[in-house]
Amino acid sequence: MARVEIRNAQSAPLGGAADGGTLYRLGMTYAATAATPDQRVAAHKWLNLAAMRGSAEAARLRRELAAEMSPAEIALAQRAARDWVTRH
Repeated sequence: MARVEIRNAQSAPLGGAADGGTLYRLGMTYAATAATPDQRVAAHKWLNLAAMRGSAEAARLRRELAAEMSPAEIALAQRAARDWVTRH
């Protein structure tokens, strides 16, 4: 199995082929260290994308994370997820 090291998740080579599990793991990477608003936004974005690809656990964690975020942060994360879907 190939291993890809992701230094910058925003430019990760996931493309449209990323499955819910891959997106979930990326969201969990950010959620585990969600100490800053940027990390919370990134975690929400990837968990949102994973939920869209069928991950029920991602949907549950996204709701938990959203409870700790401001409405502006949630809107930013949702916009980032839409932008990612549009580009991939």
